[in-house]
Amino acid sequence: MDMGQHVTVAIIGTGFSGLCMAIKLKEAGIDDFVLLERAGAIGGTWRDNTYPGCACDVPSHLYSLSFEPSARWSRVYAQQPEIRSYLERCFDKYAVRPHVRFHTKVVGAAFEDDRWRIRIEGGHEITADVLVAGAGGLSNPAYPKLRGRERFRGEQFHSATWNHDYDLTGKRVAVIGTGASAIQFIPEIQPKVGKLTLFQRTAPWVLRRPDRAFHPAEKFLFEKVPAIRWLYRQKIYWQHEWRAFGFTIYPPMLKVAARMGKAHIRRSIKNPELRKKVTPAFTPGCKRILMSNDYYQSLDQPNVDVLTNGIAEVKEHSIVTDDGREIPVDAIIYGTGFAVHEYIGPVDIRGRNGIDLATAWKDGAEAYLGTTISGFPNLFILTGPNTGLGHNSMVYMIESQVHYVMECIKLMRERSLSFVDVREDLQKKYNESLQNRLKGSVWSTGCASWYLNENGKNTTLWPSFTFAFRARTRRFEPADYELGQKGLHLVKGKPKPQERAANKLNGRANPA
Repeated sequence: MDMGQHVTVAIIGTGFSGLCMAIKLKEAGIDDFVLLERAGAIGGTWRDNTYPGCACDVPSHLYSLSFEPSARWSRVYAQQPEIRSYLERCFDKYAVRPHVRFHTKVVGAAFEDDRWRIRIEGGHEITADVLVAGAGGLSNPAYPKLRGRERFRGEQFHSATWNHDYDLTGKRVAVIGTGASAIQFIPEIQPKVGKLTLFQRTAPWVLRRPDRAFHPAEKFLFEKVPAIRWLYRQKIYWQHEWRAFGFTIYPPMLKVAARMGKAHIRRSIKNPELRKKVTPAFTPGCKRILMSNDYYQSLDQPNVDVLTNGIAEVKEHSIVTDDGREIPVDAIIYGTGFAVHEYIGPVDIRGRNGIDLATAWKDGAEAYLGTTISGFPNLFILTGPNTGLGHNSMVYMIESQVHYVMECIKLMRERSLSFVDVREDLQKKYNESLQNRLKGSVWSTGCASWYLNENGKNTTLWPSFTFAFRARTRRFEPADYELGQKGLHLVKGKPKPQERAANKLNGRANPA
C-alpha cells in the first residue's frame, strides 16, 4: 500500500491486539486493511521488553489466542523470547505480515467526511473507514520526575529500552522502582554488579511463582490430544478467575494472600530489618500482586541495599536521598512502568467537530465497554480504559473486544453505514456504574498505584469477572449508537421519519 491510499481498516500496533484484529478481519473476508507499526519488527511489548528475566506472569497456555493454542510452550510461565516467537508464527501462519507497514509512526488522526485521516511521521497520510488503536497500555515507558536526571553522566535506561551493550559487571547500579519488571531483572543482575542500590517507594506483595518446565510427556499429550490441552487451559482460566471475587466483591478474602506473602518473606530473607522494609502495609491486590521465587533472596545479599527514602536529586555521578545521603552510582535503571493511562499514546486524535481526545479525557480516560468513545466515530480502542486485569489473561479481554469490533464492522457493511458513534448518555451511564463498582473493590482500599490516574480515578481495571465482560461484548447493539448512512443520520439504530422518506425516494431499504 502506498502512502496516501485509502483502506477499510487501519490498525495501530502489532502486538496481541493488532494480530488478533487482523486475523479476524481476514477470516471475515476483509483484506483491505493495514497494520501501522512504528518499529521495524512485530510484537509490541514482547518485542520491546528484552530485559534479563523478562517473562509473563500469566501461564503460557492461557496467555495465547484461544483459536491458536500451542503445544510448544516449554514452561508454565513463558519467557519473552518464546512469546515473541509465538506471535511471529501467528503472523506468518495467518498471512498477516504482508499487511504490516513498518517504521510507520502515527502522530495524529482526524475524523473528516466520515473517514479517518491518519497522519504519519514524516508528512505522509492515509485514510481509513475504521481506525483500531491496538498499541496497548504497556508501550510507552514512564520515567519518574527527578530533579537533575538529565545531568547524570553515567549510563541510564528504562527496563523497556534495556541497553544490552552496557556491561553491568562490577558496576555500582541504582534501580528505581519495584514493579513487575524490576522484580524480574534484579535477580538476574544482582550476582554480577558490584553494588546494587534499590530505591523502593512502596513494597509490593510478591508471591511464589509456581513455574516449572513442561515434561516431554506433557508436551506430547498437549500436541496429540487437543482435548487435554483445552481442559488444561480451562483449569488455568478458572483458577485465575475466582480471584476476581476477592478483588471486586470481598477484599477481606485476600488476607490469605497476605499470609502467603509474609510467609514467602520469612522463608527468603534472614535479615529482620530487610524483612520490615519489604513487607507491604496495604491489602494484596490494591497494587499489582507480583510473582517471583528469587527476588527476595537477591535482596538479602551483601552487595545490595534497599532504601525507602525518597530521591532529592540526581547529580552527575550520584543520587542524593531526601535525608541528605549521597550514593555514588555508575548506572541507573528505571523499573518505573509505563504511561498506562494514555492508551493511544502521544497521538493527536480529533473526532467530530474537531474535538480532541485529550479534551474529552481531561477528567480521566473513559469509553463504552472500554472500546468506543462518544464523539469519535469508527474509532475502536483495544485494551482501552477499564479493560485491564489484576487476576487473569488480557488476551481473553482482547479477543472479547475484537469480537465486538467485528460485529460492528459486519453491521456497517450490511447496512452500508458510514459511521457509528456511541451515544454520550449511554457512555456516561456505563462509566458511572463502573466507577461505583470500583468503590467496593480492593483497588479503593487506600494505596497509591498505577491503576489510578493523577486524580485518583481508576481508569485502568475491569471491576468484575472476565466472563461478565465477554457477555457484555458478545453482541453489538445498534440502539446503543448513532448511525450514519451515506449522509443520512440515524439515532439509536432507527431512522428518523424524514430519513425513512428520503430512503424510500432513493430506493434504499430502511436499515432496521
